[in-house]
Amino acid sequence: MIERESLIRRYCHSTTGVIGLVILAFVVVMAAFGPIIYPVDPWAMVARPLQWPLIDTDAPLGSDILGRDVLSGLVNGARVSLIIGVSATAAAVAIGVTIGALSGYFRGIMDDILMRLTEVFQTIPNFLFVIVLVAVFSPSVFTISAAIAVVSWPPVARLVRGQFLTLRQRAFVESCVVVGMSTPRIIFTQILPNCIAPVIVTSSIMVATAILIEAGLSFLGLGDPNMMSWGAMIGFGRQSLRTAWYLTLIPGVAIQLTVLSISFVGEALNDALNPRLG
Repeated sequence: MIERESLIRRYCHSTTGVIGLVILAFVVVMAAFGPIIYPVDPWAMVARPLQWPLIDTDAPLGSDILGRDVLSGLVNGARVSLIIGVSATAAAVAIGVTIGALSGYFRGIMDDILMRLTEVFQTIPNFLFVIVLVAVFSPSVFTISAAIAVVSWPPVARLVRGQFLTLRQRAFVESCVVVGMSTPRIIFTQILPNCIAPVIVTSSIMVATAILIEAGLSFLGLGDPNMMSWGAMIGFGRQSLRTAWYLTLIPGVAIQLTVLSISFVGEALNDALNPRLG
């Protein structure tokens, strides 16, 4: 309990971390409860086309070229961005941790094979590879999340491998081997908990990157056609960029604030979990 309170106190020392956490909490609440509080179909034509914000109460943030409510798109887009960001990161972390743990613990031939596989994925341009995967398997929330996870796991694998190579030589691990503790138990109960802090920090940055990749895909027309997203809203608004620039500005600012808040939280977590680096 004391250690947890100390962690929270160190985190709160970061002003940007607190600001990022507040913004991120707002986005999460909007994604979770926004469609309930503001139950307007983001695809429905509810107002006059290209209506500017603060003119009509039926569309407080204005309407797009087809008369769809911008505020409804913003609220529903938050859910799509967070779902893809979190699910893609969770899958990438699971893959990366597994490969990194096996590589760092067993070393030898297994280490060589897994690291060569990691290097193959690292040499492929991430965004282009995601575009190919999504185009081949058809755009959907699942395929986009899976494609982002496929290109995102190598840095986690290398990070975990480095941690395992260091911790594998520690006395407490050697003593576990001597007393006959099973290999899975050593990996999951002794080594992995000691290298989870850098993984958490890296995961926060991966969520932000996944949100940006999804926005780029949706902007190019490769997002889920059944789900409104911030990237798709920017794509819809580019046709009216000169006459109705608010259509791209509003979702663009939402993406920027969300990504910045996640980055601030990641930096604050890094400082809180590694106080000696401060």
